[in-house]
Amino acid sequence: MPIIEITSLEQPGVDVFSTLTEAQLRNRLEPEKGVFIAESPKVIRVALAAGYEPLALLCEGKHLTGDAADIAEQCHALPIYTGGRELLTQLTGYTLTRGVLCAMRRPTPPSVEDVCRNARRIVVIHGVTDTTNIGAIFRSAAALGIDGVLLTRDSCDPLNRRAVRVSMGSVFLIPWTWIDTDLSDLRNLGFRTAAMALTENAIPLDSLILKTEPKLALIMGTEGDGLPQTAIAGADYVVRIPMAHGVDSLNVAAASAVAFWELRSTH
Repeated sequence: MPIIEITSLEQPGVDVFSTLTEAQLRNRLEPEKGVFIAESPKVIRVALAAGYEPLALLCEGKHLTGDAADIAEQCHALPIYTGGRELLTQLTGYTLTRGVLCAMRRPTPPSVEDVCRNARRIVVIHGVTDTTNIGAIFRSAAALGIDGVLLTRDSCDPLNRRAVRVSMGSVFLIPWTWIDTDLSDLRNLGFRTAAMALTENAIPLDSLILKTEPKLALIMGTEGDGLPQTAIAGADYVVRIPMAHGVDSLNVAAASAVAFWELRSTH
């Protein structure tokens, strides 16, 4: 394997791990050149098993023969950069989780139709920008039987490094894509839509009518501002989680886990 010892922060080839911003990694102008960073052996293994293409590896030397030995072997034909923890921390700007980063090619997102084709339960993430929340929502979605995820363009990128890490690689396990059309267009794909919001006409999450819907799209908004009025007005249902002790709402990540479990498909 081509192991390259890093001796300088200006080492050729390591800019993908250091100087490039998330926006530059994403490369909207040339999507086919887009890259993302997977962090930690466990997350990298999930990505590799899901068929994501690795481009280069950055690894503390001790992990090459330790808990990342199998990853290094799988990436044996790629550049593998290594160095001490202090130097790698200076290079990346943060302490590596479990000492391993993998630059991977960003795949072309599927169409909305492809994500929804065989789905019974999907979630629409509307304007959620917090990376931790995005990662947690994906982890719950994958664990609790959601078939696909759609995101409005003003939401955080699921392949953001922190979102990937928080999801523990779940972003690689569930189909997802961006949605650019009106959410009411999901009806053309057979879905009824349910907006999570605190309104006077909201029905409880455990309402039987929701559970009997054959295809349901759950729309989740930000914790602070919530969903825009247009999204609420255009939904088939407005749904709330019953609360106690005067609490009015949950963090969007916690609310999503509750909703996914309650409305999971049982067929």
